[in-house]
Amino acid sequence: MCKDCGCTIAGQEHHHHHDIHEHGLVHDHDHPHDNLAFSNTHQAAHETLNHNPQLNDAKTISVIKKILDKNDHEASHNRAHFDSHKVLGINLMSSPGSGKTTLLENIADMVDFKFAVVEGDLETSRDADRLKAKGIEAVQIQTGSACHLDAFMVHKGLHDIALDDIDVCFVENVGNLVCPASYDVGTHLNIVLVSVPEGEDKIVKYPVMFRTADLILITKTDLLPYFEYDIQKEKEEARKLKPNVDILEVNIKDKQSLQNVIDWINFKRKMR
Repeated sequence: MCKDCGCTIAGQEHHHHHDIHEHGLVHDHDHPHDNLAFSNTHQAAHETLNHNPQLNDAKTISVIKKILDKNDHEASHNRAHFDSHKVLGINLMSSPGSGKTTLLENIADMVDFKFAVVEGDLETSRDADRLKAKGIEAVQIQTGSACHLDAFMVHKGLHDIALDDIDVCFVENVGNLVCPASYDVGTHLNIVLVSVPEGEDKIVKYPVMFRTADLILITKTDLLPYFEYDIQKEKEEARKLKPNVDILEVNIKDKQSLQNVIDWINFKRKMR
């Protein structure tokens, strides 16, 4: 059950706590939660748990807390996988159509690092197929009724990625500005996209999501002349929520704006 909307979480229907998995990686079940991405997502999940009026009875809250704790535990395993292979994990989140897949398609020919993608959607493999057509290794996770990826789904996807052959693994989450913010998937960083056509109130309306962001990308800035969108106001609203958040403007027709994203990722890689 999702703590935000109550949907079924596919990854929680069957937990397999194996010490050794098919790919031969051994799990240490006592990974410390010392990662910033975990801290942001974990706090978002537990601080808002009691704020949903539909989930206000003690039994339901207890069940959801157990789900979150199990998810956090599995997320720590995912981070351990990334760390053992020296791979930077990045969770991409946004509403549908903000440009997550398009961003990955367009940086593919520009990056100086190798990356793969765990792609999350309710149905179809269209986004993963788009990425594969660009020569990007992509694994599709179909969540069915679940409105977000969780750590168990991502773990399953990682089994199909050759982590030794990549430097960065993007987790392209299901398009949703609510639930993905509450579930740590085991990445090191969160990037949240918001596009100009969505309007200038998304950051104010969905603070939990943007509070988890290490980087906010304001996308489709080439459309600014056609919308009433105060981009400076949006940046100010973001920094009210999180004063130290990084913010970049992105226009896929402007290669420098894409290079700025790549440079940010490379900086984070060097800082690890």
